[in-house]
Amino acid sequence: MSEGTASAQSGMTKAELVDEVARTTQLTKKHAEIIVNTVFDSIVQSLRDGEKIELRGFGSFRIRRRGARIGRNPKTGDKVEVPPKRIPYFKPGKELRELLNDQG
Repeated sequence: MSEGTASAQSGMTKAELVDEVARTTQLTKKHAEIIVNTVFDSIVQSLRDGEKIELRGFGSFRIRRRGARIGRNPKTGDKVEVPPKRIPYFKPGKELRELLNDQG
């Protein structure tokens, strides 16, 4: 990502990511959008299937399971049953952490 593409405060949108892929690969925006969507769809489908995705040097995506629990409705204070759910989790790889923390 080039400097100025997205600020640390505002983040990067999917559209900006498509623009960056198109620019750096010299592909059309339509082709870049297909690539970005394919990567995201593949990650989502693998997580749905219970698979772990590992991108060496970048990080890994996993699913964490949260059990059912009793919560509270913040407006009324009434007890509410919260069903079990699967939560996506990203763990950055060593190389990514080093790149982010490199002071040079």
